[in-house]
Amino acid sequence: MCGVRLDKALSQLIPQYSRSRIQQWIDAGHVTMDGDTARAKTLVLGDETLIIQPQSAPDEQAYKPEPMDLSIVHEDSALIVINKPAGLVVHPAAGNWSGTLLNGLLHRFPANGGVPRAGIVHRLDKETSGLMVVARTLEAQTDLVRQLQARSVKREYLALVWGLPQVTGRIEAAIGRHPRDRIKMAVSTSPSAKPAITHYQRLATGSIDGRAVSLVRCQLETGRTHQIRVHMQSMGFPLVGDPLYGKPHLASTFGRQALHAYRLGLIHPASGDECAWSAPLPDDLSALLVSAGIDADNVD
Repeated sequence: MCGVRLDKALSQLIPQYSRSRIQQWIDAGHVTMDGDTARAKTLVLGDETLIIQPQSAPDEQAYKPEPMDLSIVHEDSALIVINKPAGLVVHPAAGNWSGTLLNGLLHRFPANGGVPRAGIVHRLDKETSGLMVVARTLEAQTDLVRQLQARSVKREYLALVWGLPQVTGRIEAAIGRHPRDRIKMAVSTSPSAKPAITHYQRLATGSIDGRAVSLVRCQLETGRTHQIRVHMQSMGFPLVGDPLYGKPHLASTFGRQALHAYRLGLIHPASGDECAWSAPLPDDLSALLVSAGIDADNVD
């Protein structure tokens, strides 16, 4: 291998690892050549002493239990209802391989490691707070997924939006990937877009810095990615604080999208009983409503 780049030489010597993985180890200082930190583009002559300290890939850490404070609203042998705080990622993905709700669930409920996705059946955006249901058994997970598919799970949210939408409304507009910004979703007529229906009701109005805002209750029939944020924005009423779909010059008004999943109703997968839970507004959203002149104590 005389005259070959180090990263290429290592990919031939240890073919069980990808070249990109080896490159990451080199860049992070986990490979030494003759006692010195190695560089990927260094040419090897064939008589060097190489020491490699293999590192786990980030995604291999994704399903590790991590201690975490979880707000448990309800717990039984079939399911768990959690009041997720804003800022907590639900499921590991690129950029968030640890510190997620899934990691916390595996620590608090080790048996959930035997259920796909640790029992998670639906998600909330990182900066959305509120209620989520998690299955504790495969049977419960299967039943809850079927309920979601049948649109029988009742999910209600409270959102503060810019402007004054009509008192009640129904938004039926398919949602798909934004054609130019792959991070965003959008109302779309593309064949790949999925049907989405949101019902909303205006509960109260106020103002922030002289601009009208409205507190709305949104009820989902479907659960598309960013559904409420996309639907309300498409009607001209973006969520306060939404950095992705909101008004750029008003993004600093609130530190996250003003959205809270405050009610959850479903048929219990084991007993067959109708169940419902609610979660009060978190402190930051309550304070925002107060600043807008909206009585947060009377929100129902």
